[in-house]
Amino acid sequence: MAGPKTSTTLKQNIAASSTAHSSNPVNSLWKAYNETTSTRLKTIDAFLVFLMLSGIAQFLYCVLVTNFPFNAFLAGFSSCVGQFVLAASLRSQVNPANRSEFKDVSPERYVARNFLEPSSVRPMDSLDAADDRAFADFALGSIVLHFFVFNFLG
Repeated sequence: MAGPKTSTTLKQNIAASSTAHSSNPVNSLWKAYNETTSTRLKTIDAFLVFLMLSGIAQFLYCVLVTNFPFNAFLAGFSSCVGQFVLAASLRSQVNPANRSEFKDVSPERYVARNFLEPSSVRPMDSLDAADDRAFADFALGSIVLHFFVFNFLG
């Protein structure tokens, strides 16, 4: 009687462990994302997901329903794609793990707020001027993008 019971228990353990292992990478990725990502980056990520879903919805509407004012579809879709690119650029510049990547591209981002000499920059932990400059770039790019989109509508 002990043989069949251990066999059944073994099969249940194998099934449970295979189910746990199949979802384990996704769960561990989600857990690491929630633990290590700042609220600022999560907000930008949520905006990126919204832009992606909005672009997909517009594309599906154009394919499945109608594309009658085709310039309106192109304007709306290019607005989603352009804003996605700008937001992804903002995310990469605001991410603290990428700070060293932008040092050579634009050294003015590493000059402190009180206009210190470029040689006497603050440590990487207190670089809030770089985040402000990245957001200003994002805002200006968004204004220019939407100006062109609005003019494309006619």
